Amino acid sequence: MFSPLRRVGAVVVTYNRKALLARCLACLQNQQGNTMPLCEIWVVDNASTDGTEAMVKALAIPGLIYRNTGENLGGAGGFWYGIKAAVEAGCDALWLMDDDTLPTPGALQALLGADAALGGSYGWLSSRALTPAGADQPMNRQRKTPYRDIAGYDATDAKGNIPAVMASFVSLFLRAETVRKYGLPYREFFIWSDDWEYTRRISKTEPCWVVPGSRVTHAMQQSTVVNIAADTPARLPRYRYFYRNDVVLYRGEGALGWLWLLLKYAWHSAQVLAGHTPDKLARLGVIWHGFAEGVRFAPAQSFPQKMEAPHD
Repeated sequence: MFSPLRRVGAVVVTYNRKALLARCLACLQNQQGNTMPLCEIWVVDNASTDGTEAMVKALAIPGLIYRNTGENLGGAGGFWYGIKAAVEAGCDALWLMDDDTLPTPGALQALLGADAALGGSYGWLSSRALTPAGADQPMNRQRKTPYRDIAGYDATDAKGNIPAVMASFVSLFLRAETVRKYGLPYREFFIWSDDWEYTRRISKTEPCWVVPGSRVTHAMQQSTVVNIAADTPARLPRYRYFYRNDVVLYRGEGALGWLWLLLKYAWHSAQVLAGHTPDKLARLGVIWHGFAEGVRFAPAQSFPQKMEAPHD
């Protein structure tokens, strides 16, 4: 039976980017057709040191809830923390985004419209992400299979949506009942692939959709490449998470997933060998040590605690 949504919690994960966060919060305040507390705002701060807490509290936004994790849990840990807190507090739907996500005024209304049109029967809904220049943001293109992106945003169904199996946390909408059924993202991932794994976990058994009418700008502060063969030496350690977490994601796809991993890692190794960096062995080590670690890596699935019944 379809149950109308009463409390939507926008979960925003941030770390040392208070200027971008302020723009994100302004966009959330400007959502057309929605008034607080229908849309609460949960700011999850990964222990920022740039004055984020003072800035957020000075804004005095109605319906805003600030939580400091006490340490940098990474994007994965931040979303784990925020989703858990919002569901346990009684939100019956969640709208997930990074602090550099700038929703257009009708972004939430389009997601709520899709939720109602689908009768709440879906796994998740994902917005169309744009660059600041207005082009489609390639790193946030949803996938129609675990291996192929959707072709574009024009071929919609009768309800105006597009089927997908993977999406990023740059504007993802889902009901709390889905979280209670499928659990929380893996906090142990720290960064990279937590959103792909989580959305794929759900889409294996639930229909999931892109809602092109819901649009956000992904105002990435640093448009750095995700390419170990070309990235700077200072960023190499974080690629450990990329390769380790991808093994956890794709091993769940069976033999085809393992084949995909081997071909992908071999291709990345070939790119490193063909490059001009002096630290090729170090880069190859990150790739294959990440692979080996991923084979053994078994993050624990966790769930929100059940809400207690109110006392008379």
